[in-house]
Parts: sequence; structure tokens; C-alpha cells
Amino acid sequence: MAKIMAINAGSSSLKFKLYEMPQEQVLTSGIVEKIGHDDAIFTLKHQGEKINKILSIKDHAEAVKLMLDELINNHIISSYDEIKATGHRIVQGGKYFKHSEIFNEDVEAKIESLIPLAPLHNAAHLIGYRAFKKILPNIGAVAVFDTAFHMTMQEEDYIFPIPYEYSEKYDIRRYGAHGTSHHYLALESKKYLSDVKHPKIITCHIGSGASISAIKDYQCVATSMGLTPLGGIMMGTRTGDLDPSVMKYCCYCENKSAEEMFQIFNKKSGLLGVSGVSNDSRDVLSALENGNKRAILAYKLFIRRICDFIGQYYVRLGGCDLIVFSAGIGENSPETRTMIIEQIKDALHVEIDEKLNSSLRGKEGLISTSNSQIKVAVIPTDEEVMIARDTYNLLLKGN
Repeated sequence: MAKIMAINAGSSSLKFKLYEMPQEQVLTSGIVEKIGHDDAIFTLKHQGEKINKILSIKDHAEAVKLMLDELINNHIISSYDEIKATGHRIVQGGKYFKHSEIFNEDVEAKIESLIPLAPLHNAAHLIGYRAFKKILPNIGAVAVFDTAFHMTMQEEDYIFPIPYEYSEKYDIRRYGAHGTSHHYLALESKKYLSDVKHPKIITCHIGSGASISAIKDYQCVATSMGLTPLGGIMMGTRTGDLDPSVMKYCCYCENKSAEEMFQIFNKKSGLLGVSGVSNDSRDVLSALENGNKRAILAYKLFIRRICDFIGQYYVRLGGCDLIVFSAGIGENSPETRTMIIEQIKDALHVEIDEKLNSSLRGKEGLISTSNSQIKVAVIPTDEEVMIARDTYNLLLKGN
């Protein structure tokens, strides 16, 4: 048995989950928010209880020490030495990483070189990794890449139709994201497809950030996000795919630089931009129910974009055995699942049981009827357990 820490570091946050491996038992979880502020928030969940503290935390190293000390104070561990390894979520692995890797100087340098492809994520992940390395210098660490699962795509699925020398020279391609989630969902799908020889799965990771993947034989063949997480389906604040000339024309009309408009497309578009209400789907749904015309349009557009990709991937796979809904909206919004199925049911001959569907919020289960030609399931994702598994397998299994 070994205690492993799964970590997802942001620029001002540190999310963590402590596992007993290989049992995959969650011992505790929590988050440190507003790092670098005098009113930082520390939250720890343990044995059904939640501990909250507001205090000054100047940097990630201080956040890591606070978190470890709180684990000792709450008798979750007796000393730092009980932590045998750390696993770190890394959004962008570029062309370099087809699977998780043990951290070393070369891996660290390559992750740093990829910051331009994920500026909000890779830099923050490295800050988190270095903070843990400072406090726990004698244990191994593993980098688990969001992009790794998508590296099985064929060239015609990941290349963009730009001058080929740009693709070669600058490593421009479809990398995708949420790969750790899509991989987990693919593995969990096996229980529903035991009688299928070559399973075809469409996984819908629908949250504030959202992506859809086409999976055959439990390997990714296509995914919606592109060079960066801006591409693919419409999201909470991101545009998703659109005509590239829209950016140029918006820059001209608003007298803004490409960088300024890029930030608007990332942070002020999507559900927020179209509805004018919120980036939170619950707020937009509430406004929709109250007759807000822009909220109605925003959600119709959101659903349409999701359905477009499901239809595209049905063709790409040559059929589909299972559609999976997951992540914040996919797991917790029966209304959204109903709207999606309503649009694809006639073309794909898919049908769900509304009683089953409405009963599932954050829980796993099959919601399709026996008449449906495609099974439909809700599977809560678990990226942290995938991080813990890879960390255990690379560093501790067999020791």
C-alpha cells in the first residue's frame, strides 16, 4: 500500500486528492484557492466533514506546506514521509508525450517549452510541481498529460489545412484536451460493451470547458478541441470552432489587436457572450425558462454544436455503440441530455428513458431504453484516479 497525491495546480489554486494505492481509496481531498492573497481559502474534505480556513498564503510552496501540515493535524498522515509519490495534471504534452512520464529535467523542460500552447495551464502546473518538489524533494513525481490519449489520431484527423511547412515547423496540429477524462470514460464504458467486439464510443465531456471524442477499440480516433482548448464545441466562455475571418473582422470593427480578441474569444464568448447572462449553464437555463431570448438562443446554439459533433463522429466511427455524458453539465443536467437526444434521436435511432434520465445527477447509470439502437450512459468522470493509477504504475508497482 502507498499514499499518492494527485494534483491539479492552477495559477492561483491547488486542487488535490490523496489516494491509498493500489486500492484507489480516497483518503481526503481539497483545494487551496486565491494563492498569493491575504484572504486565500483552504478547504479539506475528510470522512464526510469539510474544513474551511481563510488565511494569507503567499505562494504555491506555502500552500503545499499548509496542506501537508493540515493532513498531519487531522491525523490523515503522521508525517510527510507517508506520501510516496505525486502525480501532476499537465494540460499540454505537445508532440512529445504519448503517455504519462516520470518527471526529470528533460520532461520539465519540454512542458515549459509548450507554455505558448496552454499559457493558462502549463505554467501553473509547473509551479505546482516545483512547489511539491521543494517540500518533498526525495519522492518521485509523474506528469499525466491531457493530450496523451489523443495521440492515437491519424494524421488526417489531427492536421489542419494550412501550408504544410507551418505544421511541420511550428508543430501545429489538433492536440485536443480532457484526454485523461476521455480515457477514463472509455475504460469505464467496457462494462456496457462486454458483448461488442470492436466498440465504437462517443464520449461527451460537457462542463464549462467541453470536448467530445470519438473512440474505437478504446483508442481515440478524433476529438473536438484543436491546437488549444479554444476549439471544438461552444463552451461557457469559449467560442469553439468558427470561421477564422470572424476574428479578423472583429479586430477591424472593434479596433482591437489579435491578442485582445483572442482573449475575448476565450473568456467572454460562448454561453456568456451569446446569452449576456452567465457562463454557468444553470444560470442560462434558468433565464431560458423565464423567457430570456438571448438565453434561449445561447442554449440552442450550445446544444446544436454538441449534436453536430456527435453526428460527425457517428460517421467517422461508422456507427456508434455507446454515447457517454460526463463532466459538470453532462453528469448533472438531465435537461441538457434531453435536449441533445431530442435532436439526434431520429437520425441515430437513439431513445432515452426520461424517468431514468431525470433521476441521474452526478450518478452513473444507463439511461437509454431497450429500443434504442445506441446505448446512452451517464458516467461521472474521475481524472484524479487516472493520475493516481499512472503514478503508482510508473513509480511504485512491483516495488
